[in-house]
Amino acid sequence: MLNRPTIADIAKRAGVSKGAVSYALNGQPGVSEATRTRIRAIAEEIGWRPNRAARALNGARADAIGLALCRPARILGVEPFFMELISGIESELAARSSALMLQVVTDHEAEMAVYHRWWGEGRIDGAIMVDLHVADPRVPEIEALGMPVVVLGHPSASGSLVPVWSEEGAAVRETVEYLVALGHRRIARVAGLPRLAHTAIRDRAFAEVCVELGVTEHVTVHTDYTGEEGARATRRLLSSPRRPTAIAYDNDIMAVAGLSVAQEMRLGVPTDLSVVAWDDSPLSQVVRPALTALTRDIPAYGAHAARRLLALIAGEEVTGFEDEGARLVPRGSTAPPA
Repeated sequence: MLNRPTIADIAKRAGVSKGAVSYALNGQPGVSEATRTRIRAIAEEIGWRPNRAARALNGARADAIGLALCRPARILGVEPFFMELISGIESELAARSSALMLQVVTDHEAEMAVYHRWWGEGRIDGAIMVDLHVADPRVPEIEALGMPVVVLGHPSASGSLVPVWSEEGAAVRETVEYLVALGHRRIARVAGLPRLAHTAIRDRAFAEVCVELGVTEHVTVHTDYTGEEGARATRRLLSSPRRPTAIAYDNDIMAVAGLSVAQEMRLGVPTDLSVVAWDDSPLSQVVRPALTALTRDIPAYGAHAARRLLALIAGEEVTGFEDEGARLVPRGSTAPPA
C-alpha cells in the first residue's frame, strides 16, 4: 500500500523546510510568492491533502458533522426514510465540502459515547440528533457537552437544542377525517415505538380526533417499525372478532407488510380493508394497489437540519424551524367499507 503524501515529502522535493511548506499551504506569510506557488504545485502533483485529524488537534474545524443512529443496521438497508434523510443532509454538506460521519449504535448510552469521542477528538464540528424520546436523557447531556446540535424533533422535547420538526398531529387528524368521510368507524393504527416523542404526539392526536368524530372502535398497537412486527400486529388486528375496516401505519414498510397479510388472509384491499401509510416512498407506489400515503419532502427535511447546523457551527444565531407537515395523497388502497 502506498504511503499517504506528507508535508515532509513536499519539503524534500521543494528543497525547503517543513515550516516553509506549512506557511505556503496555510496561506501564511514567511515564504515568497514564487516559493508558495512551487510548493502548492508539488502538493497538487503528488496528491497531498490536509490531515483533518491533525488540523482538529490544532483547533481547526473538522469540516464534518456526526449522525449516530440507534437502529439495527439491517433495518437501515430497507428503511426509505433514513436513506432519503441522509440524501438531503449530504446535499447541503457536499456544497460546503463537508463530510458526514455516520455510525449505527445499539442504545443511547453507546450513542452518547460516540458523540463524546467524536467531539473530544475534534472529528466533528457538530451533530444531528434523531429519534427524540419523551424526557430524553440525551438532551441535558448534549447541552452540558456544549457541542452544536440540531434535533429532528418537536420543540417540547428538545430543551435548549435547535429543533427542526413538522406538525405530526395535523397529519393524523387529516387521515382520520378522510377515513371517517369514507364511512369507516372501526379504525386501527399500527404505530412505532411508544417512547419516541413523535409517536406520543401521534398517539394523542389519534385518540382525540377519534373521540371528536365519534369513532368509538379505535385502537393503537405499538411496534418497532419493522415489516415483521407490522405484519404480526396486522394479523392480530384482522383476526379479532371486530376487525378494523381501516388501518393506518406509522411507516411504509409496515404498511406494505400489512397489505401482504390482508391478501394472505383473503381480504380485499380496499374492499374489505383500507390501508394508509406514513411516508410516501417509491415502495408505497409500486405495490398493488398503490398505497394511500402521508407524503412529505424528506430530503428537504434533512437539508433544513444540515443548513441550520452549519450556521450554528459558523457562530450564527439559529432558531428552530417548522417544516411543512405531511399531506394525504389518496390512492387505490382506500375506499368506503363494504
